[in-house]
Amino acid sequence: MTDENTDEQAQQMRGYDTLEGFPEIKGYDFDQKFDFDKFMDSYKYMGIQATNLGMAIDIINKMISDNATIFLSCTSNMISSGNREIIKYLVKHKMIHAISITAGGIEEDIIKCLKPFVVGKFDIPGRVLFDKSISRIGNIFVPVDRYTYFEQFTEKFFDELYVKYKARGIPFTPSEFIYELGKEMERLDTKEESVLYWAYKNNIPIFCPGFTDGTLGHFMYYELQNKKDFYVDIIRDHKKIIDLALSAEKAGAIMLGGGIAKHYILNANIFRDGFDYAVYVTTAEEYDASDSGGGPQEAITWTKIKVNGLHAKVHAEASLVFPLIVASTFAKKNN
Repeated sequence: MTDENTDEQAQQMRGYDTLEGFPEIKGYDFDQKFDFDKFMDSYKYMGIQATNLGMAIDIINKMISDNATIFLSCTSNMISSGNREIIKYLVKHKMIHAISITAGGIEEDIIKCLKPFVVGKFDIPGRVLFDKSISRIGNIFVPVDRYTYFEQFTEKFFDELYVKYKARGIPFTPSEFIYELGKEMERLDTKEESVLYWAYKNNIPIFCPGFTDGTLGHFMYYELQNKKDFYVDIIRDHKKIIDLALSAEKAGAIMLGGGIAKHYILNANIFRDGFDYAVYVTTAEEYDASDSGGGPQEAITWTKIKVNGLHAKVHAEASLVFPLIVASTFAKKNN
C-alpha cells in the first residue's frame, strides 16, 4: 500500500475514532401520537435498509426543490402491480419529465384499462394455471383472454398508424408510437386510469429501448408480413433522450429495478457528465456484475452519475417501498 493510499484512507476515516456528530440509531416511538411525517423521517436513523430509504426520500425531495428534470425508469412488473397507479399519479400531475420502461409495461397499462389483473398466490403450480388459461406475474394472475382484448384494441390502431407513417414519410420512434397509443386511449371510458393516456395529455415522453420484447413485438411481426416497409426508428429516440438530458440544468433519476430501462436513462446522461441525483430501488446486487445490480459507485466510474452527485441505493422490492417514497416526497408537496 502506497503512502498516497494510506493518506486517502485516513481522510475517509477522520472522525471515526470518536464518532462524534454521528446520528444515534433509533426507531420511531409509537407511544407518542402518530405523525406520518415524523415516522417517515425516523427511517434515516433506523439503520440497515431503512436508512437508505430515508436517504432516498431526502434526495428526491432535493430533486423536487431544485426543479430537476426527473427521469423515471421501471421494469414492466411495476405496471403489472399497483405501482402503476402511483406512476400514473406522477405523470398526471407532471411531477416527472420522462419515463423509460420495458415493453410489457406499455401493453399492460392498456390491458388493465380493458380488463383487470387479479391478486393470486406465488405457490400455485404453473401447470394448474396453464390448464386454466391463466398466465402469472409472480402472485399477479392474468387470464390469457386479456391479450385477446388487447389485440382487438390495437388492430385498427396499427392500420391507422401505418397510414400516418406513409403520409409523413418516416417511421415512428418508440416514444412517438407510445404517444399515439396514449392518444388512442381517448376512446376508452377508463382512459384516466392509464399512464400512457396522461403521458400523451401532458406530452411526457415514454421511452422503450426494448420495444419488441413483448406482445407488441409479436403484433409488429404480423404487421410486417403484410406491410413490408413497416419499421420503428429507435435511433431518433436515442437522440431525443440525450437532447433531453443535455437541456436539463439539473437531472435526477429514480430507478425501479434494473435492466435495459435503467441503463437507457443512465447511458443518456453520460452526455451531460452524469446525473446530479440518483435513487435506486432494487433487489439486484453487484456480485453478478450486471447492470441491474450495478450501484451508484459503479455508475460514477462511467460518468453516469456525477462524482459529487447525491445518490442512494435502497436494497428492497419496489412494491414495498415506492409508495412510501412517493407519499413522503411528491404527494406530500402536492397536498
